[in-house]
Amino acid sequence: MTTTAYPADTAEQFPTYPYRLAPNGLATRRQLRAAGLRPGGHEPVAQILWRRGKRVAYLYRLDLAAPKRTATPAQREAIAKALRARRTCRHCGHLKPYYIPRRTGSCLDCTGGAR
Repeated sequence: MTTTAYPADTAEQFPTYPYRLAPNGLATRRQLRAAGLRPGGHEPVAQILWRRGKRVAYLYRLDLAAPKRTATPAQREAIAKALRARRTCRHCGHLKPYYIPRRTGSCLDCTGGAR
């Protein structure tokens, strides 16, 4: 994945709008996600600045947005297996209802309980 440095302060080259005043047809990543969309590999076309220019949100065209991808059953199974491994104690082998602390690598029962 390539990282692109977007111009956050050159309003002449990159259209900039104040907070809540972006034109119709443009949306932030968060708004796209809420609508079940993603940028689809397209670069942002504008930006919103607020908090005196300290905060920026990039805007993407809705007509170029693609549907969100969904995980395949194999990917979901792999994620479930990884999360189950994070809840399994390395010492006693029990499956716990919480994630095992990485610092100790063992459940609270094996490390002496909750403090």
